[in-house]
Amino acid sequence: MEKIASFTIDHTKLLRGVYVSRKDKTEGGATITTFDIRMKLPNREPAVSQSALHTIEHLAATFLRNHPVWGHKVLYWGPMGCCTGNYLLMQGDLDSSDIVPLMQELFTFIANFDGDIPGASPQECGNYMLNNLPMAKWEARKFLVEILNNIQPQNLVYP
Repeated sequence: MEKIASFTIDHTKLLRGVYVSRKDKTEGGATITTFDIRMKLPNREPAVSQSALHTIEHLAATFLRNHPVWGHKVLYWGPMGCCTGNYLLMQGDLDSSDIVPLMQELFTFIANFDGDIPGASPQECGNYMLNNLPMAKWEARKFLVEILNNIQPQNLVYP
């Protein structure tokens, strides 16, 4: 089998950041951009806990799909299996720098969120008890302050 694109990135050199993982053309010729929202240094720091990542997923998906400017372009937000970040799929031929303000807005929202986690009931979620809002807020604030609010070129392009 052919190695998929995300496995060709040297994770020992990968920094936290916002990366274009791939761009795909649909049958109609439209472009779908997949972003790698890397919150943790792979294999060099502890991963995000499953419960915090699950909460981030619920908050991010709800926020992004309801965003007044970007919501119509959002196709998917979901956690990476390695628990070091998330994937964001959007309609359009986009670059990492295009969505940095959106990511700043998103992670500010998560860091400051108070209230009930959207979709976190037994009727709405298959594992609704696997949530941790305090840790999700902590992880969001850390990524926002340390990376997004002072993003550098090395945090926008894969090594």
